[in-house]
Amino acid sequence: MKDEISKVIFFIFAFSFLGLFLVRGAFAEVCDDKPNLSEKIACLDALLQKTGEQKKTLSNQIAQYDAQIKLTSLKISQTEEKIALLGTRIDQLEGSLTTLTGAFSSRAVETYKMQRLGDPLLLLVSAPDLGEAVSRFHYLQRIQEADRDLLTRLQTAQTTYVGQKTDQEELQAELEKQKENLDAQKRAKNALLTQTKSDEKTYQNLLSQALAEKAAIERALVSGVKVGPVKRGDSIGLVGNSGYPGCSTGKHLHLEIRKNNVWVDPGPYLQNKSVKDEQNGGNMVAIGSGNWPWPIEDTVRLTQFYGHTPYSWRYTYSGGIHTGFDMVSTSSDVIRAPADGTLFKSAESCGSSIINIIYIDHGDNLISLYLHVQ
Repeated sequence: MKDEISKVIFFIFAFSFLGLFLVRGAFAEVCDDKPNLSEKIACLDALLQKTGEQKKTLSNQIAQYDAQIKLTSLKISQTEEKIALLGTRIDQLEGSLTTLTGAFSSRAVETYKMQRLGDPLLLLVSAPDLGEAVSRFHYLQRIQEADRDLLTRLQTAQTTYVGQKTDQEELQAELEKQKENLDAQKRAKNALLTQTKSDEKTYQNLLSQALAEKAAIERALVSGVKVGPVKRGDSIGLVGNSGYPGCSTGKHLHLEIRKNNVWVDPGPYLQNKSVKDEQNGGNMVAIGSGNWPWPIEDTVRLTQFYGHTPYSWRYTYSGGIHTGFDMVSTSSDVIRAPADGTLFKSAESCGSSIINIIYIDHGDNLISLYLHVQ
């Protein structure tokens, strides 16, 4: 009996694994029979939109990443083809420009020589008879028309050449961006597999934690206790790890900014600063274009950016966007107000833990939130 149960369990596991493999494989290859790159790209775009509406499971998430990676790879191939085609056209235009420029230079020399010989009017009046004068007039007219046509062709070729070179540069920039996106998508897939350990239960737990954190924020905005007015630069709290383990993976500050109750990128509000980009390898990068000082002191380590990140797959409520900046300081845990406003604080349940949240109402429907504080 025990052996039979073991066999049943084995077959269930094997069938599930095979199903996962087939779903992922079929999804990744379903557009391969399309006749050209454009149709393959359109097919994958449509499939990605469709699967984005399906139930969130680890296998579906992996399939989406596989399709995104394949889609971006196809777009890279398409852009490379366009660049190669433009390169051929530009080479042809360069040849035409060389030929036209040479012809125009020759005509300029001939025109100069003619002017040295005398006024073209003298050529007409010196004709022995009226018929010869008419012939000379038509000859000069054809020369002028040919010169104008040559000049027009030269100008058109120059304009086209400049436009094609601009298009080529724009496509090259687009290609670099696509390659960056491809690298980011591959890192995101690897991060997903690492974070979930390829386990569906772990995946669902992480999704639940993200939803619990969002719910905690919404409750805090409704039931937060008013502390009072604060000025720019005032100390408002300390970086902590509240919410661990239910809604935090380690000590850090999550900064979120909402305008008209919609989360927005903190970058345009914060002053330009060189921070350590620990999301993408640890290099120093310049972030910020606003006038708010950063809420923590140097050196700021940015562990997760706003937007699509290797970890943002879990934020299903925002369309897979991380809604703020995650950061720590190497010198101090003090959090300071970036602008004047009214301070509120709240402690909310988040999974199996309590998360401490403070936020500042800056007026004009602008709020800055600080999560995981001590």
